[in-house]
Amino acid sequence: MQISVETTSDLGRKITVQVPEEKIQEEVSARLKSLAQRVKVAGFRPGKVPAYIIRQRFGKQVREEVIYDLIGAGLTEAVKEYALRVAGEPKITSQETAEGKGLAFEAQLEVYPEIQLAPVETLEIIQPVCEVTEADLQDMLQRLREQKKTWHEVNRPAQAGDRLTITFAAFAGDRPVAEGRAEHLAVELGAGKMIPGFEDNLLGSKAGDHLQFELSFPQDYHSKELAGKTARFEVDVEKVEEGRLPEIDSEFVKGYGIESGDVEEFQREVRANMERQLRRALKEETKARVLDALHQRNPIAVPEALVRQESQRVLAPLAKALKQTPEALNQLPMESIKENAKRRVALGLLLAEIIKANEIKSDPERIRQAVEDVAENYEDPDQVVNWYYAHPEQLAQVENQVLEEQAVEWILKQAKVSTEPVSFQELIQKHR
Repeated sequence: MQISVETTSDLGRKITVQVPEEKIQEEVSARLKSLAQRVKVAGFRPGKVPAYIIRQRFGKQVREEVIYDLIGAGLTEAVKEYALRVAGEPKITSQETAEGKGLAFEAQLEVYPEIQLAPVETLEIIQPVCEVTEADLQDMLQRLREQKKTWHEVNRPAQAGDRLTITFAAFAGDRPVAEGRAEHLAVELGAGKMIPGFEDNLLGSKAGDHLQFELSFPQDYHSKELAGKTARFEVDVEKVEEGRLPEIDSEFVKGYGIESGDVEEFQREVRANMERQLRRALKEETKARVLDALHQRNPIAVPEALVRQESQRVLAPLAKALKQTPEALNQLPMESIKENAKRRVALGLLLAEIIKANEIKSDPERIRQAVEDVAENYEDPDQVVNWYYAHPEQLAQVENQVLEEQAVEWILKQAKVSTEPVSFQELIQKHR
């Protein structure tokens, strides 16, 4: 068997394998001889079938099996001989298998990059710092009041913040616009749920008013037929309501699970929950900044096969929807999906190199804690914990997550770290 390997790109390799006909015939003959001991042919006792009949009946099939096995053996030998770290499945690009000519084939594949990490000490990372302030707490309490807002009908012109019930239709000239009609729709003025300008045109209107105005749909509107087009809207105002916020009193806090009705206890609970959110968001933002610095400092080529696999993993949850509406695939930001997949693959390779080079081992106690944190959200936490430890594949995912966190912490200890204050709201919005 003759094997050669050619470099076709940074990570691309072409394997060429040639096997002489004699070796193929030798293996075919051995298999046919073994087959003759087992096969049943009418008119002959087992083991007494003439060799020429065995070859006539099974020779083609056996040769195909031998060729298949030799291709696999040739690839395996090439990978071993040239110490190739293969990423993805090799692809056979040309093949000669005609009887009498031996076997010759070429295979294209990709290998993992050789990574030379930049010194971690040279990474510059800006770590976010934040704390829950009294203003943050009051803002959260206001949001909770907003959740309990009640609506009351009023007999006055509509103001910002009011809720209107309307029926409307849109027209392009005299032709009704498809999907441009709604009946008894509740619209909160200032919420920004309608196209730009629509809510503004409702300000000052009263129940019973009939309004007409023209607006242009945004250029990035989800319907291509309407994007950028101008339409005439006819709106009937059915009702105007104003919102009223409840006071934070005993009844209010009981509605949020504080059975004692103690307002101060409620505020302590709210602050504690905000601080839990903050710790999670700080952890995620710090990790993101560490990975950004690592990625920027260590540009590497990544195997396209792994990028495709990662893109497919991201698209997998959409598979059913895309099957039902294949045209939706054209609306997906495929370039962005591919670039993000490429970044995740690169970071996975870089973190794996750091973990290997510095012999970072996953902490069993942290793995257990991570599993228990997930289990907290279920009715029977012990059952969930036991399930994880009874399913090695699921537990391995948690272990990989913990190992990644430990690698990020290790990088932080070695890198040049400065701090930057960030607001609670900005941080939570980003990592909601």
